[in-house]
Amino acid sequence: MDKDWMFLLQRQKQFDSIIETNQTTKPFGLTISEQEAKLILEEKNHTLQEQGRIEFGTGIIPKIIYVFCDSDFVDAENYVDTIIRLQEIFYMYKNEMEDEISDDELLHFMREQFDNICFGDLEYLEGTCLAIFSQAIRAGYTGYQDTEGYGTYSALDEVKRWDYELYLEALKGLF
Repeated sequence: MDKDWMFLLQRQKQFDSIIETNQTTKPFGLTISEQEAKLILEEKNHTLQEQGRIEFGTGIIPKIIYVFCDSDFVDAENYVDTIIRLQEIFYMYKNEMEDEISDDELLHFMREQFDNICFGDLEYLEGTCLAIFSQAIRAGYTGYQDTEGYGTYSALDEVKRWDYELYLEALKGLF
């Protein structure tokens, strides 16, 4: 009986913390209804079980919401689905990186790649950027620690990116 009461109290705190994020996200046109908050919590519990993880306190979902709410690639249409998918990716890569990276470092890295490399593509974030990053961390890479996860992907990126200046020069040469 005691465990059930404590579980329900923790679940209510998590629910309240998700609903409270609406105060910050509303200016971006993003809100979560009570029904959506319950769905997010159900998906979180499923993911935790699937990944063999436990969580204390309000959990990672409010942090994910605060970190990603002002992204150009998150809108009212995809908001809840994106939050659910981001928390799945987050927990999977916490395991992949063997908890060598802090929550904030991982979230900073995820956000930077989501906006600047993946342009909102969660599959690319998961399958390419985070796969390369986690492999580097498991191999002993620590370059992310000084910057809290910011600006570290370019040292690991294997894909040649567009060079804007070179593109303009080539374009001028055509005309």
